[in-house]
Amino acid sequence: MKSRKPWFPILILFILLNTFFLVGKSFLNKQGIDHEVLIGGNLILFIATALSFYISQRSLVSPNPRSSVGSLYGSFMAKFFIIAIAAFVYIMVAKKNLNKPALFICMGLYLVYTFLEVASLQKLLKQKKNA
Repeated sequence: MKSRKPWFPILILFILLNTFFLVGKSFLNKQGIDHEVLIGGNLILFIATALSFYISQRSLVSPNPRSSVGSLYGSFMAKFFIIAIAAFVYIMVAKKNLNKPALFICMGLYLVYTFLEVASLQKLLKQKKNA
C-alpha cells in the first residue's frame, strides 16, 4: 500500500479551516471574529509552512549534516519572519480596527501548523532511516 504524501495533513488542515471560515462566517461574526482576517492568516500560514517544509525536506536528503542543520534553522527563520512581517503589516494597516480575537486564533494556528510540519518531517526522517 502506497503511503500518503508527507505534506498531505497540512493541505487537509488548510482546506478544512478555510471551509469552516467560509461556512461559519455568521457564527464567527457573532463572536466578534473577522473571518477575512482568519482566511488571510490561514493562507499566509499555509504558504510559510509549505515553504519551510520544502526547505526542510530537501535538507533531509543532503548527506552533509551541517547543511541539514543549517537548512532546518533557515526554514524556521524564513517561516518566522514571513509570519512576523505579515502580522506587523496587518497591525499597522488595521490600527484601531484590529481584530484581536482573529489575531490570537492565527497565533494558535501557527502552533498547529508547526506541530503538523514537525510531525511530517519526523515521519520522513523515520522512513529515510528504514530505507
